[in-house]
Amino acid sequence: MGQKAPKSYSSRSHTLQESDKHVRRSRSSRHSSSEVSLFVKYLLFFANVLFWLLGIALIGAGAWAWYERGVFDNLNQLTSVTIDPVLLLIAPGGVIFVLAFAGCIGALRENISLLRFYSVILGVIFFSEVAVGVLAYVYRDKLETQVSDTIDNIIRNYRDNVDLQDLIDFLQSYFQCCGGRTYKDWDKNLYFNCSLTKSPDACGVPFSCCRNQGMVVNTQCGYGVRNEGMDANRIVYTEGCVDVIRQWIVDNFIKIVAAIAVVLLVEIFGVCFSQSLVNDIQHQKAKWR
Repeated sequence: MGQKAPKSYSSRSHTLQESDKHVRRSRSSRHSSSEVSLFVKYLLFFANVLFWLLGIALIGAGAWAWYERGVFDNLNQLTSVTIDPVLLLIAPGGVIFVLAFAGCIGALRENISLLRFYSVILGVIFFSEVAVGVLAYVYRDKLETQVSDTIDNIIRNYRDNVDLQDLIDFLQSYFQCCGGRTYKDWDKNLYFNCSLTKSPDACGVPFSCCRNQGMVVNTQCGYGVRNEGMDANRIVYTEGCVDVIRQWIVDNFIKIVAAIAVVLLVEIFGVCFSQSLVNDIQHQKAKWR
C-alpha cells in the first residue's frame, strides 16, 4: 500500500501538467489564428484619436470665445444663440468628440456595442449630409433667401455680439463685399442707421467694407459713405455678400465638391472599417466557443 500512493500522486501530477500544456497550446492557437485584423483595428483607433483631438480643439476654442465674451458670467448673452457663430465650433466639436471617443475605445477594446454605436451614428451623419446637399441644390433659391435673411439678422446684431462682429467682418474682408444684398443693408443696424445723427457710425459701414486697406487698418474709413453726394464705390465695396458668395461657389464648384467628397469618403471608410471589425470580433468569439 505504501508503494502505490506515490504512483497515484505522480499520475495525477502528470495529468495536471498535460492539462496545463493543453490550455497553453489552446490559448496560443487562439492568438495565432485570430480573426481580428490588426490593420483595421489600429487604423480605426489612430484615425479616431486624431478626430478626438480635433473635437477637443473645437470645443476648447468655442469655450474660450465664450469666456472672452463673458458668457459664463452672464448667461443672458445666449439669447441670440441661434445666430451665435461659436456654436459652429462647439456643436460639431461635441459630436466629433463623442463619436471619435466611441470609435477609439471600441476599436482598442474590441467592444462591439461601441463600434456599432459608432458606425450607426456615422451612417446617420453621412445620409443626413447627402440629404442636406440634395435639398440645398433643389431648393437653392430658398436657401439663398435664407442666407440673405441670416446675414440681415447678423447685421442687426453687429454691435451686440463680438463673435458675430468678427464673423461678418471676416466675410466682408475676404469676399470683398458689403452687407447682404447691397452695402445699403447696413441701414438696418441701429448704430449705422442714417437717422441716428449722434452716432459716428451713422450712414456709414464697418471698416471691413473698405477698399485698399493697408497694413494699418483705418477703422473710420467707412464713416458717412452712405450720405448723399458721397462716391461710395470709390471707398467701399458696394456689392452684397450674397451675390459675391454665390459667384464664389460657382467659380470654385469643383474644389468644393472634391472637399465634400473627401469628407463623405472618410465617413464611408469609417462605417466600413467599424463593421468589418465587428464581424471579425464576432467570428473570433464564435471560434472560441
